[in-house]
Amino acid sequence: MIAHKKQFFGGLGLMIGFVIVLIIFFSPVFDGKNGLDYLDNLYNSISKGSAYYIPKVREESEPFKGNSVNVTLTMADKTHAQQTAKLFEASGAEAVVAETNLKVTGDLGIILQNSLADADAMYINDGSKVSGKYGYEERRAMYNWWKAFQEMEKDLKRQKKFKEAKIVALVVKKAVESSYNYYKIEPQKIGDRWGIVILSLLFYVIYTLWYGFAIMFMFEGWGMKLGH
Repeated sequence: MIAHKKQFFGGLGLMIGFVIVLIIFFSPVFDGKNGLDYLDNLYNSISKGSAYYIPKVREESEPFKGNSVNVTLTMADKTHAQQTAKLFEASGAEAVVAETNLKVTGDLGIILQNSLADADAMYINDGSKVSGKYGYEERRAMYNWWKAFQEMEKDLKRQKKFKEAKIVALVVKKAVESSYNYYKIEPQKIGDRWGIVILSLLFYVIYTLWYGFAIMFMFEGWGMKLGH
C-alpha cells in the first residue's frame, strides 16, 4: 500500500531518470566510447602529464656507474630468460642463461641507464624503438625489465647491497612501471581540460545524490521513515 503517492511517484520518476542517464552513460556516445571509458582515459592522460619522473631517476642513478654487480635472476621460463638476457647484453653486461635462471654481471649504473632509455621511449609512445632494439614486442620488453629488476632487488638485498637494491626499486616504481602503464596514452595538462574535469566531478556528486533522493522518496512514499 502506497501511503504518500506524490512522494512515491516523485521518487519513481527520479529513479527512471537515473536509469535513463545510466544507459546513456554506458553507451558509446562520447567520441565512440562510453562515459566510463571516456573519463578513465581523460584522467589517465591528465595523470600522465604530471607523472614524468624519468629525468630525476636518471640523475639519481648516475652515481652507480662503475658499480659492478653479479646477480642471479629466476625468470618464469627459459624463453623469458633468453629474452631478458638481450636487455642486459644491450647494457654491456654479461648474461648467461641456465634454464630459467639468468646470471648477470655488469655495471649497475649502465644497466639502469639502458632501462631508463627504454622507459623514456615507452613514455613518449615510441615503442618501435624498444621492439626494434630487442627484436620482440615492446610491452614484453618492459615486463621483462620489471621482472628482472624485481629479482635483482631480492638478490642485492641477499648480498646486503641495500643502496643498490634501493635504486633498482626506484627505477622500477618511477620509470618501468609508469612507462608500461601509460604506454599509448597521450598526456594532457589539467589546465587544458579544467572545464570537463569540473563537470565530471559535479556530475558524480549530483548523480549520487539523485539516486539517494530517489530511494528516500520511494521508501517514504511507502510509509517508511528514517529514525535514529
